[in-house]
This record gives sequence, structure tokens and C-alpha cells, in this order.
Amino acid sequence: MASIGQRIKGFLGSPQGRKMVDRGRREATKPSTQAKLRQFAERMTGGSSSRR
Repeated sequence: MASIGQRIKGFLGSPQGRKMVDRGRREATKPSTQAKLRQFAERMTGGSSSRR
């Protein structure tokens, strides 16, 4: 049985995996997505927290 790393590598090399990677790259370039990721990162790192 293939390890999980080998299975992921195999999937990413498949046509379906390449489509998924391309879609992720396109989404990552959108300003709205980048803003959401910045907000998420701030919450995870505790930056400028509004909680008390």
C-alpha cells in the first residue's frame, strides 16, 4: 500500500489534481481571497485582537 505522501503526489500529477492546483492558484490571486486570508492569519496569531 502506498504511503499518504505517495498518494497525494500521484493525485497532484493527475489531470484532476492539476486542475485543482490551477484553480487554487487563480483563487489565491484574487484580492478578496487575500483579504480573507490576512484576517484569518491575524485571528490565528492573535494580531490586533478585539477580544478581551
